[in-house]
Amino acid sequence: MDITLKRLTASDKDALHKFECENRTYFEASVPSRGDNYYDLEEFNKRHEALLTEQSEGNSRFYLIKNKANVIVGRINLVDIDETAKSAHIGFRVGEAYIGNGVAKNALAMLLALEKDIQTVYGKTSTDNIGSQKVMISSGFTPYEANEETMTFNGKTLTFVHYVYQRD
Repeated sequence: MDITLKRLTASDKDALHKFECENRTYFEASVPSRGDNYYDLEEFNKRHEALLTEQSEGNSRFYLIKNKANVIVGRINLVDIDETAKSAHIGFRVGEAYIGNGVAKNALAMLLALEKDIQTVYGKTSTDNIGSQKVMISSGFTPYEANEETMTFNGKTLTFVHYVYQRD
């Protein structure tokens, strides 16, 4: 799938709200809910403003993944940016209708090429999220820790694997 990355802006709030609402059930099947308030338009707009503030302060960089029709198909973010260490943590999610089309892998490759100032990128996923594990490994991330951190979700205890991408 042909995609582009676009930095999050104020004008994205309505389309992003639509994307999150349309994919809520799908996302909440594999990650904890952000809560009913998140989907309330007024609350969503407040959170959107907070993300833009965080981005403007340099702590995070939020990107929308868009297709040729300029429709949001996913999100990919760098958070906890440490400019001294030149490191950040990655997070991404792809809408249900777009999984299995290489969206996450391509978006991650594009982000790594775009964000050359970040030398070390950390990621983590649950041991049962095989798709995210494949995306990170095929993108040059290596697992460096499977720790005792657990979370109970949907009656299942999940453990996590941590990954790191290090530029040469």
